[in-house]
Amino acid sequence: MTDPLIFDGHNDLLLQLHNRDVSPGKDGFQGDGGRQIDLTKARHGGFSGGFFAIYVPDVVNIDMHDKMSSDSYDLPLSQEISWSEAAPVALSQAAILYQLERDGALKICRSTNDIRNCLANGVMAAVMHMEGAEAIDPDFHMLEVLYQAGLRSLGPVWSRPTRFGHGVPFRFPGSPDTGPGLTADGKRLVQRCNQLGVMIDLSHLNEAGFWDVAELSGAPLVATHSNAHALTPHSRNLTDRQLHAIRDSDGMVGLNFAVAFLREDGRMDADTPLDRVLRHIDHLVTHLGEDRVGFGSDFDGATVPQDIETVAGLPVLRVALRQHGINDALMKKLCHGNWLRVLDATWQNPAKNAGP
Repeated sequence: MTDPLIFDGHNDLLLQLHNRDVSPGKDGFQGDGGRQIDLTKARHGGFSGGFFAIYVPDVVNIDMHDKMSSDSYDLPLSQEISWSEAAPVALSQAAILYQLERDGALKICRSTNDIRNCLANGVMAAVMHMEGAEAIDPDFHMLEVLYQAGLRSLGPVWSRPTRFGHGVPFRFPGSPDTGPGLTADGKRLVQRCNQLGVMIDLSHLNEAGFWDVAELSGAPLVATHSNAHALTPHSRNLTDRQLHAIRDSDGMVGLNFAVAFLREDGRMDADTPLDRVLRHIDHLVTHLGEDRVGFGSDFDGATVPQDIETVAGLPVLRVALRQHGINDALMKKLCHGNWLRVLDATWQNPAKNAGP
């Protein structure tokens, strides 16, 4: 079952290509030799694309899978990565995305019309996203250049701090309330992104930073790959109060498939039944409404339930959703309709979203 097509809020394919864990050619991403995402698996799974993250890897070398398999954990994070270190990595990953477009593997989408055309024509849609803004300088020259290159979504932080704000650690059990919020530069960044029509991603941002964005931004509040803290008390998940703020802004949340954020015990264990996914969807729909929930899988960046495993396994998820009672209208919203709605609101009228 590959219908409706799934447009997804987060993947880390560009990091895998940057690390050369996957080749971009026909023996890799463009064939069936990728990891969790490649074109062959995407066709089998009805995966139409989504947000492709530009991400500068952490310099702390730890086995996250091993550490997050414990009853409790609090993973160390590196200090802020400098702009001079981050910029070449970010540009390399942006160039990889352009190479894939030149090779005909995907289309970089700058508007929702671009995404809709890709959905209609069987072309993989790619939104250029930045996860952690270390590569953005305080004068925003890089932001302007990347915007012209296609950047349409930005998270001010990955879990480590940046000049713009503070992220949440990988801590279980834990709260997202872990420290100070946005810096003065971070507040300026939010305002400039609003003016450009670049979506601000709240995933990985700590709770104080979340509320700073909520106060500053006139755009819908969006967390591209986050889950419900009430079900899994992980620092990476969103509290019900945060969910209500997202609802009130007419924003949305993309459900993260990473099992540590789905399981009640916070363990990184692929042997995680799909009912954990369904419980989080139910909770998000209850607190956000049917128009504000989608998927933000974290494919190629996380351990996902073994019943899904890769994008080729997405038909299993659709079957589980239908057996759970999800009707056709809600299924279409979850799979791509809600992402198109919130991106319409964010991208098409940036002046309206400029905030106070």
